[in-house]
Amino acid sequence: MTNLTLADLGAEVESNVRRALAEDIGTGDITALLIPEERLAHASVITREAAVISGTAWVDAVFRQLDPRVAVHWQVVDGQRVAANSVLFHLEGPARTLLSGERTALNFLQTLSGVATRCRYYADLVEGTGVRLLDTRKTVPGLRMALKYAVTCGGCHNHRIGLYDAFLIKENHIAACGGISPAVEAARRIAPGKPVEVEVEDLDELQQALQAGADIVMLDELSLEDMRRAVELTAGRAKLEASGGISDDTLRTVAETGVDYISIGALTKHVQAIDLSMRLRQ
Repeated sequence: MTNLTLADLGAEVESNVRRALAEDIGTGDITALLIPEERLAHASVITREAAVISGTAWVDAVFRQLDPRVAVHWQVVDGQRVAANSVLFHLEGPARTLLSGERTALNFLQTLSGVATRCRYYADLVEGTGVRLLDTRKTVPGLRMALKYAVTCGGCHNHRIGLYDAFLIKENHIAACGGISPAVEAARRIAPGKPVEVEVEDLDELQQALQAGADIVMLDELSLEDMRRAVELTAGRAKLEASGGISDDTLRTVAETGVDYISIGALTKHVQAIDLSMRLRQ
């Protein structure tokens, strides 16, 4: 699996923004009508807390869709660390448009920057170990691609995007298929070339997954001792992913077992938006 880039997301960004503007503005911003149509204004957006930035393309799309006359002047780029009270961007254009687009633009920026900031925190915890931290499918409905892009801005990595681009054969799939080997064989037959990952709960199942030729084996809540043993047994025949029951306190210790990946639902599930503020002036 490869990380998403903005080049992959052009249509997605426009679609995200179109839906968000329709949700917020609906038939029209009646409060903005209080302002004379011809009035121009400037605005600045600041962050009230330290953050890692993500979401600049979504902000650009908000004002581009509302009125191409609005100019957005960025002072930062995606992936950049910023201190509290930093100016992130300036706006200039029709006052009505700046105010109508404010909330939607900041919603995207504060949410995606919140994900990037959390991911940077986790990436820093395992720096130097060589492990890759992966996101999951635990995302806000309708914003998966955006959130997964934000993960990469924070120094972490993308797992599969959905149920279509890679196999992840879990306990219930194994039971329904009659075992690990039949499940892997069926996957190879159904979609040759797609990555095949198998979730295992003990070292015996690991051996079965390796014998079946899995590309990646997910070690589900194995002990640290068993993870280290799994690395020895695998000896590079497949990539190993640790998952489940991993906390801030144990993350680096898990990384030091020698696994290739650690998947963490909290990268996108426990999102705390960054506190942003827009200041308008004429």
